Amino acid sequence: MDLLQLLSWACIVFTVGMFSTGLTDLKKMRESKSADNIQFLPFLTTCLNRIVVLLWFPFFHSNLGWLYYGILKRDQTIILVNVIGALLQILYIVVYFHYTKQKRMVVSQTLAAGTVLTCGWFYFTTLLPEGDARLSQLGLTCSVVTVSMYLSPLTDLVKIVRSGDVQCLSFPLTVATFFTSTSWVLYGLQLMDYYIM
Repeated sequence: MDLLQLLSWACIVFTVGMFSTGLTDLKKMRESKSADNIQFLPFLTTCLNRIVVLLWFPFFHSNLGWLYYGILKRDQTIILVNVIGALLQILYIVVYFHYTKQKRMVVSQTLAAGTVLTCGWFYFTTLLPEGDARLSQLGLTCSVVTVSMYLSPLTDLVKIVRSGDVQCLSFPLTVATFFTSTSWVLYGLQLMDYYIM
């Protein structure tokens, strides 16, 4: 097994592991029958990064998100990880919506994300030519959304610092994010792909 294959497997294992950390939040919500102390924004931004392709792929020849980027690059690692991630994030959002008392906020954030996705779809399928320009713009967009996904838990940082209570910050997610992002940086370095890095 060469280094690229090893890094590919590391990306798959660590990323699926990172996505699976949400299962502990699902368990907490089921046991308490509440979504209190569970953040919605990380689920939404992660899903935003992946779900659009699952929704639009059957209907349009061009798609958004990392899955489409992986398809354009013919990168099975990116494709596999994002199919699994999208399915898990959809599950998390549905369960969160079921248990939250703030349904209006969840719906409004989800609608806002849907609006962003629709605008992005229009841009990528109508205004950009196929080829390297589309791949570059898509890579840049995916990178920005991914960075926002990794930054979304920081929205509660002020609350955590003031109260000293880290209950709403998931330690397993933090550790998984570290290993996941490190494996993707190394994988991107091997491919010399700045967007993956």
